Amino acid sequence: MSNIGIALQLYTVREPAARDLHGTLRRCREAGFDYVQWSGMPDLMAPEIHDALEQAGLKAIAAHCAVEPLEQDFDAVVAFWRAIGVPDLAPGGMMDDCRDSIDAWRRGAARLDALGARLRDAGMRLSYHNHAFELECFPADPRARLDILYEETAPDRLYAEFDTAWLAVAGADPAAYIRKYAGRCPLLHVKDLAPAPDAAGNPVFTPLGQGTLDWPAVFDAAEEAAVEWYIYEQDTCDGDVFDALHISYEFLAAHA
Repeated sequence: MSNIGIALQLYTVREPAARDLHGTLRRCREAGFDYVQWSGMPDLMAPEIHDALEQAGLKAIAAHCAVEPLEQDFDAVVAFWRAIGVPDLAPGGMMDDCRDSIDAWRRGAARLDALGARLRDAGMRLSYHNHAFELECFPADPRARLDILYEETAPDRLYAEFDTAWLAVAGADPAAYIRKYAGRCPLLHVKDLAPAPDAAGNPVFTPLGQGTLDWPAVFDAAEEAAVEWYIYEQDTCDGDVFDALHISYEFLAAHA
C-alpha cells in the first residue's frame, strides 16, 4: 500500500465554490478527500479559510500563492498561511516579467531560489507548478526552460510540483521527469488527458483513469522519487465536476 497521500486541488471546483463555498467543500469531503490544496477559491481572511475547511472536515496541505506578495511583505504572507496550517506554497508559473528571454528566465530562477531559501528558513517549502510552455527551449539554449529552472536553483530551495497532464501535452514523459528530479517533487498534480484536443486545439481533461496517461508508470516513478502527495486536479470538466471528484478519488484510492 502506498504511503503517498491523496489530496484535491480546489481549483477544480472553483466554479461551484464561487456560488457556495461551504457546500462545495462539504461535497469535496463527501467525495472522499480529507486534504486539499487551496487555490482558485474566494478571497477570504485566514481565519475564514481555516474555519471553512474545519467545518467541512478538510485540511489544507498546500496552496498556490503569487510570488510578488511574498517578495513585498514576506512576514505577513507567511503568517497568513501559517494560520491556516499550510506548509507548502507554489506559484502557478513563472512571473510575467521573467518569461521573454533566457536572461529574464534566469532572473526569475534567482528570485525563486532566494524566496525558497527564506521559506525554508521559516519552516515552509516553495515549489513550482508547470504548464506546457516550460518544456519549450530558448533559441540560445537546448535545455527546456523547466530544466534550466531546476538546474539554476538549489534542490532545498525550489521544489517541483509537476503537472502530469501538462507535461504530456508538451510531449514530455511525466514518469521520466518525476524520476529525473527524484527527492525534489513532494507534490504531484495528477491530471488525465483525453486523446484529442477540442475544436480550438486546447487540451481536454478527464477524470483520472479515463484518459491517456500511463498511470502505472507515473505511480511507480512517484514511489521511487519519494513523492508525498498525489493532488488530483482537473482544469475543466465536461460533465458534473462532483462526479469527476468521486471517480478520481476512487481511482487513486484503488490504484495509487
